[in-house]
Amino acid sequence: MKNTSFENLKVYQMSEVLADNIWDIVIKWDSFAKDRVGKQVIRATDSVGANIAEGTGRGSFQDNRRFVKIARGSLFETRHWLRRAYRRKFLIDEQINELKPLLSNLAPMLNGYLRLIGDSSNELRTKD
Repeated sequence: MKNTSFENLKVYQMSEVLADNIWDIVIKWDSFAKDRVGKQVIRATDSVGANIAEGTGRGSFQDNRRFVKIARGSLFETRHWLRRAYRRKFLIDEQINELKPLLSNLAPMLNGYLRLIGDSSNELRTKD
């Protein structure tokens, strides 16, 4: 499959790594844990990258910014579900320690991407 613009974004690539890592963890859980928490955390994590992709395909800076904000919300939802999973003993310290850097780095990257989109839209508007 040919790479499109969103696939070249570091923020999107990091969201994929996070989603794949969480998938690899959740797939090993028992059916009760998967059904109660696993489905939720996978949906939330997959939503981060999906919203980045959808925003780039919308064709306007305003839509792209809106979808990046939704992606950021999904990242915070992911953090919530991971906290629930850890408290319910579905995750161990080692797994959390592997996920923390991804979670910590992805939020500022989303914010940076959001600022970049804003700057680009302002530049284009002043050139018209």
